[in-house]
Amino acid sequence: MCGNHGGPTSRLDSAVVIPIGRSRRRLHRRAFLGYFGRGTAALAILGPIGVACGEQSSESGSGTAPTESDSEGSWSRVVLGSVSAYVLARNNELAVVDTGRPGSLDAIGQTISDLGFTFNDVKHLALTHHHPDHVGSIGAVQDAAVNATSYAGVLDLERISADDIVGVGDGDEIMGMQVIHTPGHTEGHICLLDSLTTTLVAGDAMNGADGGVTGANPSFTPDMETAGESIKKLAQLEFDTVYFGHGEPVSGGAGAAVRDLAGQL
Repeated sequence: MCGNHGGPTSRLDSAVVIPIGRSRRRLHRRAFLGYFGRGTAALAILGPIGVACGEQSSESGSGTAPTESDSEGSWSRVVLGSVSAYVLARNNELAVVDTGRPGSLDAIGQTISDLGFTFNDVKHLALTHHHPDHVGSIGAVQDAAVNATSYAGVLDLERISADDIVGVGDGDEIMGMQVIHTPGHTEGHICLLDSLTTTLVAGDAMNGADGGVTGANPSFTPDMETAGESIKKLAQLEFDTVYFGHGEPVSGGAGAAVRDLAGQL
């Protein structure tokens, strides 16, 4: 399910770790085995695959480790059933965006290990919004990432059951990423714009489907009018790639796709 997934949660059956950015960090043997030797799929995304909200995603492509400067950074995606978390590696430190449902700690930790880092390297933990499929493992990740500062939109803070979370909004930055307040799906929903990698992390402000971009899920979005205005706000930004809480990323031409969506609202 998408958005505010009420009801009981179940143990994660599998997690797919996908490096989707580029980094100069050389893979040591343990990381290499993490990419190719533990039954997970490490893939260069060659093109987005549409996934209906609530479906288990699947991937195909060539398994290659990305390369680029540490100062620009690299993104990795952790597929946790129908929801995704993301890890940004830059200058030998990490930011984790969203934490999935309860029980997602090991999958996020495996991604971090596969990149050649540990939880001690996580300096920032950002939550796009308060829904339980995005904040379900916040306490566990905070306990593991003892050096991290946690962030969430100011208007969502009271709905998140965790301590020591810093409220953020428009104009704030998290590890070089611009915070964009995008209400509608929740009052305090935020997106993150990483200009160095021309990437937008959209949370549930938008969704990926059929290789493209759709709006917020009306079943879990109490204010669709405001959510539409948030999409129009995002359409004014410059980015090439967009990552969603639900659905496959759009890599290349993502900004144009969001502008087309905004024009239909």
